Amino acid sequence: MERTPDPGSVLAKVSQQLSVLQKRDWELWLIVAGTGILVLAGFVAMAFPSAIMSHGIVHIEFDVSRELFLALIALLVLFNTYVINRRLDLRRTRESLISSVIQSELLRLQSFTDPLTEVYNRRSLDDMASKYISRARRLGKPLSFMLIDVDNFKEANTRFGHLTGDFLLAEIASLLKSSVRGSDAVVRYGGDEFAVILADSSLAGAEIVADRIIRLVEEWNRAGQLPGYDLGLSIGLAEWLESKTLDDVLNEADNKMYFVKGEHKKAARPPAQPQSKIE
Repeated sequence: MERTPDPGSVLAKVSQQLSVLQKRDWELWLIVAGTGILVLAGFVAMAFPSAIMSHGIVHIEFDVSRELFLALIALLVLFNTYVINRRLDLRRTRESLISSVIQSELLRLQSFTDPLTEVYNRRSLDDMASKYISRARRLGKPLSFMLIDVDNFKEANTRFGHLTGDFLLAEIASLLKSSVRGSDAVVRYGGDEFAVILADSSLAGAEIVADRIIRLVEEWNRAGQLPGYDLGLSIGLAEWLESKTLDDVLNEADNKMYFVKGEHKKAARPPAQPQSKIE
């Protein structure tokens, strides 16, 4: 999803401040250049008066004492030193501002990113979903949500340990990111659950993405990434409509996800053995 800078955002305000600093920097440059031209013209006029005023249009004669001349030179040196220091201050201010913004943006991104899986965290979901819904409403585009739960994740944690469980979550996040476009968003919804926001996707488009995820999971299992364990995902889909709130869509996807999870449990359950009658 393409995002335009918010006029009230930190980056927009910083951009305005940088423009002001850049303008002041140019003003100081013009002052320095203008002063230099005037000083040069004065030196040339004093050093070569006959060459400058030989045409008889203007004839000016003046005497400048050595002390006054040196004082003027000292004043010009002080003035240019002041201007140069101001430019250096502006440069340091600009660098400090840019560094501060970068640090602030990194912290903001970190606060919305799950450190383990490197996808968005639950905290960011409401804000991101609101932006996706606003865009879908404005452009009249479809929008779908996907909730995903890892089957038998507790079993993997118990058998292989929590470090392996963390590895498994990171692998799932990677599979999900590989299955969607850059305009979509993958969110760690909580624990072993993930959410995916699919921009410009109807329910039929979301089903295609779900099939793609299932194929990648099957390839992951065939590659023997975790011997003795077959990864399985339960996926629930729901399409946002104007009549639905975010909670309505997520609840619908959640219900479908748990229905699929129940079907997976039924399929994995061994058939009941017939009971023999003892006579």
